[in-house]
Amino acid sequence: MSFKIAIIGAGSVGFTKKLFTDILCVSEFKDIEFALTDVSEHNLQMIKAILDRIVEANGLPTRVTATTERRKALEGARYVISCVRVGGLEAYADDIRIPLKYGIDQCVGDTICAGGILYGQRNIPVILDFCKDIREVAETNAKFLNYANPMAMNTWAAIEYGKVDTVGLCHGVQHGAEQIAEVLGAKSRQELDYVCSGINHQTWFIDLRLNGRKIGKDELVAAFEAHPVYSQQEKLRIDVLKRFGVYSTESNGHLSEYLPWYRKRPDEITRWIDMSDWIHGETGGYLRYSTETRNWFETEYPQFLEAASKPIDPSKRSNEHASHILEALETNRVYRGHFNVRNNGVITNLPQDAIIESPGFVDRFGINMAAGITLPEACAATCIASINVQRMSVHAAIAGDIDLLKLAVLHDPLVGAVSTPEEVWQMVDEMVVAQAAWLPQYAHALPAARERLSTSGVKTRDWAGAARRSVRSIEELRAEKAALKQAS
Repeated sequence: MSFKIAIIGAGSVGFTKKLFTDILCVSEFKDIEFALTDVSEHNLQMIKAILDRIVEANGLPTRVTATTERRKALEGARYVISCVRVGGLEAYADDIRIPLKYGIDQCVGDTICAGGILYGQRNIPVILDFCKDIREVAETNAKFLNYANPMAMNTWAAIEYGKVDTVGLCHGVQHGAEQIAEVLGAKSRQELDYVCSGINHQTWFIDLRLNGRKIGKDELVAAFEAHPVYSQQEKLRIDVLKRFGVYSTESNGHLSEYLPWYRKRPDEITRWIDMSDWIHGETGGYLRYSTETRNWFETEYPQFLEAASKPIDPSKRSNEHASHILEALETNRVYRGHFNVRNNGVITNLPQDAIIESPGFVDRFGINMAAGITLPEACAATCIASINVQRMSVHAAIAGDIDLLKLAVLHDPLVGAVSTPEEVWQMVDEMVVAQAAWLPQYAHALPAARERLSTSGVKTRDWAGAARRSVRSIEELRAEKAALKQAS
């Protein structure tokens, strides 16, 4: 087979390498072209060198091109994969820093909450530019695979306004299933069957079967509470399981910022999180992790390049959806996964226009969703609260409507639990002004926002958060990795 895959944001080096090697695990895909594009020439050349080394080491005819001219990369592409982070770590730091001044403590801030909503405002205009290029220069009916957060908002904009065949992809379901299989004592992940449905980062395991035997709430709670590691790392997630009756796909830290109950007071935050790793609830944890990862990669790049000389091992193909979807579409080997698409009746008790994440099957005819799923009422209520925020956020980003943007932030569950309307109005003004370079649709609103900030009497505080850690140096990271290696 010979076709072209374009990867936008290919400078996300580690993730691009994973997608690349996964796709080349499909024997029919050796003779395809990967067109890499990114706004960073530096990152682009680093990842191209790594992928070229993989191709050379494995004796493949695969072609790899790289260009900062996105439209050129998209020309003739059958598949377009996006893993962009608009504004990079500079804008992301403001997503965490500014809300903290108003008492809003986020672990990740990339889905909803104040940070996720502003992240969506930066992404959506760029997503629409991608879609325009796809419609005009990619292969007819090209498929857009979005990996970038905020997943639901990006996918919503691409489908409703970009008018491109789009699917959103995430790995939260797979990771949650791995945890469940482990606590239940499964010998392999294949022993566990499940139906997981909801919206991205708020997906729920509503039916679990271990070797065909249905697993109920009480058995699952007991299994998690008996686990020596997860009982400490996933305290909030286990509490939600006890109250809702079903387990959430999302990590302790992620889930904590989508709900109004666990992060609204500093003493409550420390009660529910675990500091053994960023993903369990640390303030600004993903920002710290991303910063350390970038610094580590820049310093240790020669080692990454050397590691690329190893043969591709198909047995180590990851559970990221992209390669499996492409394989199913091109070879008709049916693949079952969980996909982010427009609801359109798939989940009976969520809005029809929402972007849901739910089971589907892929073959030559496309992605075929399993319809008629009904969520437990508490799960649906939690999802709907986020969907309402997502809808307003998308519409605000399209229109450049700062008043609607403020209403979207006001209706966010955690923001509403922490901040007053006056604080929200000022916070949004401050974030829009700080991120003006990536928010062209709000240019007309900036003078008034600056004027309001100069006269506002809303007080803020200098707060690092309830559980903040400093970015570790390269030397500290080396020492930690050496200690872990010695311990193992």
